Amino acid sequence: MAHVAEWKKEEVSELKGLIDSYDVVGIVDLLNIPAKQLQEMRKSLNGKAVIRMSKKNLIDLALEDCNADKTNIVGLSDYMDGQVAVIATEMNPFKLYKILEDSKTAAPAKPGSIATDDIIIPEGDTGFEPGPFLGELQQVGIPARIDKGKIVVSKETVLVEAGEEVSKEVASTLSRMDINPMEVGIDLKAVYEDEAIYTSDVLAIDEEETLADIQSAFTRAFNLSVNAAIPTEETISTIISLAYNRAINVAMEGGVMTSETSEPLIGLAQAKMLSLASLVADVEGALDEELAEKVSSAAASATVAVVEEAEPADDEPEDEPEEDAEEEAAAGLGALFG
Repeated sequence: MAHVAEWKKEEVSELKGLIDSYDVVGIVDLLNIPAKQLQEMRKSLNGKAVIRMSKKNLIDLALEDCNADKTNIVGLSDYMDGQVAVIATEMNPFKLYKILEDSKTAAPAKPGSIATDDIIIPEGDTGFEPGPFLGELQQVGIPARIDKGKIVVSKETVLVEAGEEVSKEVASTLSRMDINPMEVGIDLKAVYEDEAIYTSDVLAIDEEETLADIQSAFTRAFNLSVNAAIPTEETISTIISLAYNRAINVAMEGGVMTSETSEPLIGLAQAKMLSLASLVADVEGALDEELAEKVSSAAASATVAVVEEAEPADDEPEDEPEEDAEEEAAAGLGALFG
């Protein structure tokens, strides 16, 4: 049996202890991160997450040892690319991903690096005086010319497409133009929580879109609950209000006298009676004296109301009747949930 160095045993033991101590464990890639920036990133994660660099085979062994207690955690071994390290935390995986992404900073492109996104050269003034740099721009494929004593880019140009390698010449040109198209930071490859492994493409969510989807789902669920009369803490008051308004409407339509409908029903009946009486008011003997007086008073009141509506006082704008406002509110509620 081959001898295993003692330090390797200790390293695997320490890695296992780290993995066992946290609910959320991930694999990160620290490739191409300058030492100074890595130190700053570690400081920003102080108290939130622990990062431990080690050899891939030792991390594999530690994951295998932990797999009995953390089912499926050994699956993290499939995501160990680049300069790997273990990250352990109690944070939600999505929150961890967001923090790591937000901590990334712009960096110059190095020869041989792979563009993660299209590297675009904007149209306009480069700030350089006419000289050899014009030929350098044209040589790497940037349309440039002299305009008003300055070197300008004629049109916006995709210099390097996403996934392509940055050449030495392109890297030098970008550096001179002070264009930093690369991102430097801790790259979270995959993270484990509760027997599930989440990859970076799953963790990269659009917060605004997700929030809008949740709000839309809540609105639809709310409407369904109200329309189906399924009471919940959020919908019970709306369901009761809607049922009350509908009950009042049914009682009014059916002429059912209740403590809430008696007054408006009597008022409505009187209004209809006066309306019918007004049709025969000119027929002699059709109305008794009391009814004729009521018809006359109603006609006079209607005339005054029309005049006041046509010529409202400048200093006292006419307020909408409270009853009309209540009817409009009920109509609006019916339109929303009916």
